[in-house]
Amino acid sequence: MKQVVLKVDVDTYLGTLHGVPALLDLFERFGVKASFLFSVGPDNTGRAIRRVFRKGFLQKVGRTSVVSHYGFRTLMNGVLKPGPHIGKKAAFVMRCVAAAGHEVGIHCYDHVKWQDNVVAKDQNWTKREMDKALEAFKDALGQEPKTLGAAGWQINRYVIALEEHMGFSYASDVRGRAPFFPTMEGLSSNCVQLPTTLPTLDEIIGSDGIDSSNCWEIILEKSQQQLPGGHVYTLHAELEGMKLMPVMRKLLEEWRTSGFEFVTLQQLYNSLDLSTLTKQEIEWAEIDGRSGLLAVQKA
Repeated sequence: MKQVVLKVDVDTYLGTLHGVPALLDLFERFGVKASFLFSVGPDNTGRAIRRVFRKGFLQKVGRTSVVSHYGFRTLMNGVLKPGPHIGKKAAFVMRCVAAAGHEVGIHCYDHVKWQDNVVAKDQNWTKREMDKALEAFKDALGQEPKTLGAAGWQINRYVIALEEHMGFSYASDVRGRAPFFPTMEGLSSNCVQLPTTLPTLDEIIGSDGIDSSNCWEIILEKSQQQLPGGHVYTLHAELEGMKLMPVMRKLLEEWRTSGFEFVTLQQLYNSLDLSTLTKQEIEWAEIDGRSGLLAVQKA
């Protein structure tokens, strides 16, 4: 199936203010609809410095030039100054996305807090964070979110059960190869997982001679592999919406030339024959170019 979902993860206040509008303009020029997943609480990006002790983190920082992409001010959010509340200060941007006809959903409440803690937390903590994200989203946009996708592909077993309990039909929390009904450590869910199937730019830039001038070739090559649900490509407002905008433009051009159709997560879900999907386990695994373990569809 030659189709690709553009799943836009919006991690920061800066990305919301500047990266998202730039992507809206680009997508409008190409006639593309995407799925935007928003961080809706405080931007505490600076607190991610605690990851310095995680295997592979410093190597990734060196490869991707985090300061040049995110900026010094963003990297101080939550450290030298309170992190700006994205849902309160940038709600107008989120509403513009919805008004333009794109799918809108939840990424998380506090990106750093979720990504660094959820794996080890219990059901009560997980529910509180998901409830906060849901309420902040509704306050900002005045509507229910269509879907959600976990920050950093970090979840625990309670997440998949809570997603179904909260009324979601589909989510995109993990890495994998095809849509499935998830199970994890004894819990299962009827909320279908639509996994990210392609590598992200920050995972490939800086390795094996790959830089911003040719990284699109790797994504394009891997997207040629035929998968049952097509591909889900996760991009970031802070990268493809800002300094790596030329890469995103080139990818859209090449995908269109190659005959790809662009769809949203909702459109992908609506196209599925749910009776053919199977239950599959979510496990932890390393992904090339990314530090730590990620939630992945079991091989």
